[in-house]
Amino acid sequence: MNALQPWHLIILVLVVVLLFGAKRLPDAARSIGKSMKIFKAETKDLKDKDAPEAPAEGAAATAAETKALPQTPAGTDKQVADLQRQLDELKKQQPATTPSDHTPKNAG
Repeated sequence: MNALQPWHLIILVLVVVLLFGAKRLPDAARSIGKSMKIFKAETKDLKDKDAPEAPAEGAAATAAETKALPQTPAGTDKQVADLQRQLDELKKQQPATTPSDHTPKNAG
């Protein structure tokens, strides 16, 4: 009794055409189609990543990923810590300035 009848669909289509206009419907359908295509591709990629890989393929993929990552020098963390310490010291040495200190003074 509460099922969707064919005349319900006809009324729904008419309302959509009246609301959006016949000129904008093809563009809307095209954008929905592109969105669905992207969504399907992303879900397929997720399924492929979740699927167990063969050992030879997994080792090759891991080796390729490690080669693609840039190598960082071992002293980078120490350099970052030193720079952060220097920045903190400079902030402490800098006097607190107020907005009135930056206003130009008249030489008149």
